[in-house]
Amino acid sequence: MEAFTTLNGLVAPIDRPNVDTDAIIPKQFLKSIKKTGFGPNLFDEWRYLDKGEPGQDPASRKPNPDFVLNQPRYAGASILLARKNFGCGSSRESAVWCLTGVGIRCVIARSIADIFRENCLQNGLLPIELSGAAMDLLQAQVIQIDGSQAFFVDLPAQIVRAPNGETFAFEISASDKTRLIEGLDEIGMTMKHESEIVTFEQNIRASMPWMQEARDRRL
Repeated sequence: MEAFTTLNGLVAPIDRPNVDTDAIIPKQFLKSIKKTGFGPNLFDEWRYLDKGEPGQDPASRKPNPDFVLNQPRYAGASILLARKNFGCGSSRESAVWCLTGVGIRCVIARSIADIFRENCLQNGLLPIELSGAAMDLLQAQVIQIDGSQAFFVDLPAQIVRAPNGETFAFEISASDKTRLIEGLDEIGMTMKHESEIVTFEQNIRASMPWMQEARDRRL
């Protein structure tokens, strides 16, 4: 996955609580196990005025001009500003693939659902939780500046800097921070210990040869 260190990007505000994964990517579009191709259907029921079908050309649909991601001032946003309990609902990883598919690399919210948060970490998207007061200030700034100025997110320093220069610290575990900075999912983190794993397996085979013999008979 793509590593994350710092990000200087425009922000799009989703100013509503309890945004679930079915709102992020409606179930009818879950027709692929690939990580790509979901972006056009991100927030589909909010983004378009007509009902979409899998495989339909997005250019043939009627966009909702009032939805934030359809407004020119938020074009190219790479940071999503949300409210509490973002990403609740089902555990579909494609909800994160939708966000990364349109260039979102960071979600900042009052709170983020646990499984959604883990899916973010597995796909190089930084989930940040800030206090309600901080979120109110950031939402107000985004609306005031019309999305035309960038926020700066510094993962090594664990800060978000708003356009007015105000900074907000955020918490993240050391292990989650490491895997984002190094661009490693859980398999990648495990493979960092490949030599130790190989040595362990060799020692087991040497000390318990009967286990290997039993395995060979099953095969």
